[in-house]
Amino acid sequence: MKNLIKELQLTINYNFQNLDLLNRSLIHKSFDNQNNNEKLEFLGDRVLGLIISKKLLEIYPEEKEGIIDKKYANLVNKKTCLNIAKKIDIKKFMILGGSHQFLERSEDKIISDCLEALIGAIFLDGGLKSAEKFILSFWKENLQNSTLPLIDAKTKLQEYSLKKFKELPKYKFYKKTGPQHKPTFKTDVQIQNSKKFVGTGTSKKSAQQNAANKLLIELKII
Repeated sequence: MKNLIKELQLTINYNFQNLDLLNRSLIHKSFDNQNNNEKLEFLGDRVLGLIISKKLLEIYPEEKEGIIDKKYANLVNKKTCLNIAKKIDIKKFMILGGSHQFLERSEDKIISDCLEALIGAIFLDGGLKSAEKFILSFWKENLQNSTLPLIDAKTKLQEYSLKKFKELPKYKFYKKTGPQHKPTFKTDVQIQNSKKFVGTGTSKKSAQQNAANKLLIELKII
């Protein structure tokens, strides 16, 4: 375990003064229901939000709050955290109990939560500057990509349909399948003179986005 801890610190470019904090950030509740990383995850989520908010205001001093809020949501969501956690290969260092595979939380969420716990541990160990250095280093590419316009597929299709036909796209919800903790939603979308395009996702919203994206591709708008 000592070698793994050393490897992780090299990977994240931060050496802990208090290794107990680092160890705690890696312990999932399936291994220890009392002494685990849940509180560090809670803290890390807030620290991440603070630092990303501050950085976005620095990058976009003239931008409207609504646009910054969308960029913020893309930078701190579980998908982004998961991608960064995978770059670090954080799963390799996590301490899991055998029951974690039976929990309602998916493995992806467990991994992204662990990254937030690691941020919380860095903050407690080295303060805000250390946490900021870590976040801005590993979120660098995502922050650079945030300069791209953020118009989602559903909004883009709506704007197109209103401009061309003076009416909104028509979405129809089909069904929800799969287990309660990991459902799959299915919906379709159609605008005037188009065929129906079916989209799936882990929520109604993501299914609609998926369907809208397929229709936009057919229209050669994206």
